[in-house]
Amino acid sequence: MERRQFLKATAAASFWLASAPAFLGAEAAGKKYRTALLGTGWWGMNILGEAMASGQCEVVALCDVDRRLLEPAAQKVQQLTGAQPKLFKDYRELLAGVKPEIVIVGTPDHWHPLMTIDAVRAGAHVYVEKPVGHTIREGRAMVKAARETGKVVQVGTHRRVSPHNVSGREFILSGKVGKIGFIRSFVHYGGGPEKPRRNVEPPPELDWDLWCGPAPKRPYNGDPKNPWSGGIHPRGFRNYLDYANGTLGDWGVHWMDQILWIMGAITGELWPRKVYSTGGRPVKGKPVLTETEQTTDAPDHQIATFEFENFTATWEHRQFAGNNAEKGENVGCYFYGTNGTFHMGWKNGWVFYPADSRAEPVRQAPQLHPPDDQNIKELWADFLDAIKTGRRPVSDIEEVHRSTNMSLLGMLSLKLGRSVVWDGRKEECVGDPEANRLLQREYRPGWQYPA
Repeated sequence: MERRQFLKATAAASFWLASAPAFLGAEAAGKKYRTALLGTGWWGMNILGEAMASGQCEVVALCDVDRRLLEPAAQKVQQLTGAQPKLFKDYRELLAGVKPEIVIVGTPDHWHPLMTIDAVRAGAHVYVEKPVGHTIREGRAMVKAARETGKVVQVGTHRRVSPHNVSGREFILSGKVGKIGFIRSFVHYGGGPEKPRRNVEPPPELDWDLWCGPAPKRPYNGDPKNPWSGGIHPRGFRNYLDYANGTLGDWGVHWMDQILWIMGAITGELWPRKVYSTGGRPVKGKPVLTETEQTTDAPDHQIATFEFENFTATWEHRQFAGNNAEKGENVGCYFYGTNGTFHMGWKNGWVFYPADSRAEPVRQAPQLHPPDDQNIKELWADFLDAIKTGRRPVSDIEEVHRSTNMSLLGMLSLKLGRSVVWDGRKEECVGDPEANRLLQREYRPGWQYPA
């Protein structure tokens, strides 16, 4: 997307958000979309909850490889709507048998590309959780499939519609922060050393081979009696690099997206030209993977630098020491401008600290929804409106593919141990065959990497 198109699209999104309360408060009327959820865990059910609350979606099917999650989800849908959705273990059977009009992909990261591509090719619009995928070329294949089929693909970067993020972006675009030369994004949570978990046989309710799918099949290390007890599945997968990309691939996508969403409208730059990252596991310890036990293998801290033509951005995270020594939140972005410092945060909204120390800070409180302090409601409403009108959604697959690429390039540089030069138009590392080999990965036998 060229800069003129980008500015036009973001202006349209801002106009819609200005009128969002009236739309969201309207009586549900007209068509109800046949809706299916793939991945019935915690976050998938958060999304489905907003789909049901919209009054415009009929839940016709649920899919999960773990019956311990699937069956309670079906019970909840029945309690809330009276519907009895069909239940599936294999999403391909769901797409063929039910033919939904909307598919929600709420699975672990390594499943996002295949499910999204297969769903749009089966005739469905898709709401897929971030990050777009596990590798960069998967994301490009998702964009290609969306454009070829003409289907709406909304990505779950709900901060694009969070009221304080929208007003904060408008504040920055107004010029009140001045010329921005540096952006620092970060997520800091406490933690400590990690002890290996014992590998065990997966519970009979879980198809572990299908859970791993196209990704490498590691031993199962959860508690067979308690699906929420830890290990890889269901929530721990983000720190196992076979299935996700650590904190930068999880939290980082939200803040990389904020950087491109805001600075792209100012400078026209939609990707970095050079990326370098370093980090490790000095606190958690070296990764362990044996026949009997394993640990996570994502870095417990990481720093990445993204060089743009007109500014520099950095990412940092750590999973130890918390963030009690710094003011503000433990997540967000600091935009450093000639007129002051702007903190785009989460639970405390945003704050602008003027360069003139005599001036009072400017603050905007957040407007977040339970559970989990999010704005899925607004993003789902935008998704439905995009389907009805045929426009691109505010978190369109192509834009968030570029945001995901920033995180994935940071992880790529970390694995290489050196910087990479990025051609965002061609989506390849310049003159670097070793780096380009990491833009995709081999799938397990029986699964085809998307073209």
